[in-house]
Amino acid sequence: MATPLPADLRAAMAQIAAAVDAEFDALLPVPDDARRPLYEAMRHAAIGGGKRLRPLLVCASAQLFNVDPQAALRTGTAIEAIHVYSLIHDDLPAMDDDDMRRGKPTVHKAFDEATAILAGDSLHALAFGLVADPDTHPDPFVRAELALELARASGPAGMAGGQMMDLVADGAGFDLATVTRLQALKTGALIGVCLEAGAILGRVPPEGRAGLRGYARDLGLAFQIADDLLDVEGDAAAVGKAVGKDAAAGKATFLSLLGVDRARAQASMLVDQAVEHLHGFGAEADLLRQVARYAVERDR
Repeated sequence: MATPLPADLRAAMAQIAAAVDAEFDALLPVPDDARRPLYEAMRHAAIGGGKRLRPLLVCASAQLFNVDPQAALRTGTAIEAIHVYSLIHDDLPAMDDDDMRRGKPTVHKAFDEATAILAGDSLHALAFGLVADPDTHPDPFVRAELALELARASGPAGMAGGQMMDLVADGAGFDLATVTRLQALKTGALIGVCLEAGAILGRVPPEGRAGLRGYARDLGLAFQIADDLLDVEGDAAAVGKAVGKDAAAGKATFLSLLGVDRARAQASMLVDQAVEHLHGFGAEADLLRQVARYAVERDR
C-alpha cells in the first residue's frame, strides 16, 4: 500500500503539474487550419495526467543553485515534452501496442497512428526549441549545454537506445547486468539530465555535479524497480495503464531476476544511496530527498 505523500511534496507536485499544464497550453494553441488534429493530439498527450516527476526534479535541482524559477520551469517542460513524445511512440502498435496511458486513450487510439507519430515528432522538436530559446536562459553557452545534454540523454546513447534494448528483450534471457544497463538508458538517462539541467542553469561546472549524478543514477533504478512492482502488484485504474504485460511477454525484469522481496529491498537500498549523495546539501535539498522516498512508495 502506498504511503501518504508528505504535505509539502504533495503541494510541490500539484504546483508543478499545474505550471507544466499551463506552459503546454500556452505553447500549443490550436490553429484554425489543417494542422488542427496535430495540435489536438499533442495537447491530448501533454496536458493533464502524469506524475510530472521530471520537471519537478529540474525545479528541485535548480532550487539548490538559486536559479530563476521560470528558467527551471521552461527547461523542465522541455524534458517533459521529450518524455511525452517517447510515451506516444512507445504506445504505438509497432512497439508496446498500448490502449491506455495516464488514464485515457493513447494518442494512436484517440486519433490515428500517423497523427500519433507526428505528435511525438513535434513534441521532440518543441523540447529543443524551448531549451534553445533565449527566453529560457540569456546565456547562449548555458542553452547550448542544455541542448547537448538533452540530446545525449534522449538519443541512442540514452532513452532511445534503452527502448531498442527493451524491444529485443522479449525472451532474450537478459541477465541482471543487462537489465540494469537497459533501464539506466531507457529511464535513468532522462532522469539524469533533469538533475544535470538544474546545475547547468546554475552554471555549476561538470566536476561539481557528481553528487547529483549519483542521486539520479540510483533514483532512476529505484524508480524502475517500483515500476516493475506496479506491473505485477498494481491496479490498472490507479496506474493509468495496463499492468502485467512484462510477465506475459516473458521479459526479464528486476522482479523476474531478483524476486519481489529482493527487488523491493534493492529499491529501498538505492533510495538510501540516492539520499546519501545529497549529503553536501542542507535543507534546500529536502524536496529531492522526499522525491527519492516517493519513488518507491507510490501507487502509480
